[in-house]
Amino acid sequence: MMSIAARPGALSPYLQATKLSVKSLLAGGAKQLLPAAGKDKVASGAVRLAHTDIKIPDFNDYRRPEVTDPNKSSQDSSESRRTFSYLVTGASTVVTVYAAKTVVTQFVSSMSASADVLKEIATEEAVNLSELRDPQHDKDRVLNSSWIIVLGVCTHLGCVPIANAGDYGGYYCPCHGSHYDASGRIRKGPETVIVG
Repeated sequence: MMSIAARPGALSPYLQATKLSVKSLLAGGAKQLLPAAGKDKVASGAVRLAHTDIKIPDFNDYRRPEVTDPNKSSQDSSESRRTFSYLVTGASTVVTVYAAKTVVTQFVSSMSASADVLKEIATEEAVNLSELRDPQHDKDRVLNSSWIIVLGVCTHLGCVPIANAGDYGGYYCPCHGSHYDASGRIRKGPETVIVG
């Protein structure tokens, strides 16, 4: 039977109707649900029978045979079920770690220098120092040969050079027409020393 702890009030008629519905279903008839003949007459199709027409699904096809018998303890087969759970958890962990490693590898490799940048670095390293006004090799200007940091300020009058421009593909100062290579070394124009 259905029991609800509630104060009598606005819900009282509904609680009584629910109690009456359950009782009538257990008794096998539903005639008590219909109001008495007269002015309150309601068609029999208008009465809802608390979803009694829905069948409860049977999940025994999805259960392991060891745990379908209600009289048998499920502790007897707990070891094999636990092994399966550990196997699934371990496999999921391996797949997740591999996916995370792949994402991190792709992210880090996307930050490495591309082929055209590596070619440009090789071109700048191969410049003949005797052609430069202020001859300095990149190895002499940096602490770590993997990095070169160039401050983009023209040493002539402090103008800001335009990157990736000029005759040498490095920097071009629009103020007086100085041309620098990608390493910031002066190659042409009124300037005489290296950028930054």
